[in-house]
Amino acid sequence: MSPYARFFQELPGLRVAVVGDLMLDTYFFGQVDRISPEAPVPVVTQLHQEERIGGAGNVALNLSALGASVQLISLVGDDEPAQILVSLLRQSGIGTDLLRVDDKRPTTRKTRVLDRNKQLLRLDQESIQEASESVQEEWLTQIESYLLKEQPQLLIFEDYNKGVLSTKIIQRLVSICKEMGIVTAVDPKKENFFSYQGVDLFKPNWREVSDALQFNAVPDLIKLKEVHHSLHEKLDHQVSLITLSERGAFYQSSDQAEWLPGLPRNVVDVSGAGDTVIAVASAAYALTMDPTCMANLANLAGGIVCEQVGTTPIDPMKLRSEVVRLGWI
Repeated sequence: MSPYARFFQELPGLRVAVVGDLMLDTYFFGQVDRISPEAPVPVVTQLHQEERIGGAGNVALNLSALGASVQLISLVGDDEPAQILVSLLRQSGIGTDLLRVDDKRPTTRKTRVLDRNKQLLRLDQESIQEASESVQEEWLTQIESYLLKEQPQLLIFEDYNKGVLSTKIIQRLVSICKEMGIVTAVDPKKENFFSYQGVDLFKPNWREVSDALQFNAVPDLIKLKEVHHSLHEKLDHQVSLITLSERGAFYQSSDQAEWLPGLPRNVVDVSGAGDTVIAVASAAYALTMDPTCMANLANLAGGIVCEQVGTTPIDPMKLRSEVVRLGWI
């Protein structure tokens, strides 16, 4: 059986924990027909409003859409956005037992105003402060108990630098997962970039890795291999997956390295594409341990979701049909 066929066959049995920054994405869809007399700004006539799951929640949503069993682990505020998120997550079949309420912080909410699917404005409500030591300790105890009891096959860190993932939490969870044989993957951001020592799959984009390594250059295959080796020296991880926007993705393990070109797509909105990439890449790696299969599926899935407006999960039927069309199974 090919690794691609095994991926789709074994997805329904995959147990995943996603830990990181949960967000509520609010969209105001409308149209602009005039400029305000009060200031030189467009007046948007609101047509409808949508609430969507974002951040680490969108990673969980992608995995749930693929058929995996998912538990989301995050901090939320004692507020209305948290209530909306819990309702949306449960409707999507995502576990919410490890959403810890911290009344000292608001739930992250990103509000976007669009004119005929073109974004005009984004308003962010958030706190980027880490939780107190007492909250972190109590929450870690809950997470450790869950990992020991449920023994998921995969744990994904989804880091947006919003204060949920501290160095303490990251290192404790990586250590526990190593002891238990749980595959770990991370979509890193600037503040904790080098805190993920020992993870299995490390997935930055080119801008993030260039900033972190102070590597100012246009990517080519030689430079990408140099980047992987520099990351490996600091992280001792198994596989790098570096996304390159429309230029595709690069992956490297101990014995394989390849730059996959971007696949032609009608790109409408790149929001949430990184969430889809880490979800598909992590699931594929956990199920197949095949870096080539992992990178191909993630590269393909990221392009597919860019054809939709806003953060939307991957359609598993479309992903499978594209895999068949490309002759991978």
